[in-house]
Amino acid sequence: MNTVTQGGAPSAEQTGRRVEEVLDRLAATGDRAAGAAAEELVRALMDFYGAGLARAVALLDEGADAGAGTGTGGGPGTGRPSPALARLLDDELVAGLLVLHDLHPYDVTTRIGQALAAVPDHPAEVLGFDPGTGILRLRLEAGGGGGCGCASTAQSPQQSIEAALACLAPEVTTVELEAPEPRAPEPVLLQIGARPAGAR
Repeated sequence: MNTVTQGGAPSAEQTGRRVEEVLDRLAATGDRAAGAAAEELVRALMDFYGAGLARAVALLDEGADAGAGTGTGGGPGTGRPSPALARLLDDELVAGLLVLHDLHPYDVTTRIGQALAAVPDHPAEVLGFDPGTGILRLRLEAGGGGGCGCASTAQSPQQSIEAALACLAPEVTTVELEAPEPRAPEPVLLQIGARPAGAR
């Protein structure tokens, strides 16, 4: 799955892996005290900036109340985020952080739909998602672009879809992709010519 955002900044997934690698190296030294201290430091930092993100989201949504009667607002009681928060949700890095801290306003079903919409070359139908196992079942739609199939020039449908899901729906741990259903054969058109003159 993708580990770098479009702007070149490390994604939440990539950063999480780097932290795990550092903790694993500390654990490999056999110094349990140092390992425990490092884990505590990571938790403290996550709690701190997670609380800051939560406060920022709350303030942005509160600010939408001023425009609630103008038709331009969102936020509390509207079923949609405020315009300011919506702009943040469009940023891949910020959206990934909000998902990581369970602050994203959309549920996992909506976020899965958004991720699939971000891969227009490989349209897919959701067959089901199991939150317990993290398995998402999809069926490719007939007529979707598949590229040339060459790994060096284009990502496969599986890779493209997994990359889109990595940021917006990390709850998805496995994607099971089914081939599109075969198209029904087109009816044969019979052409009836004009009857020859004098024929009965």
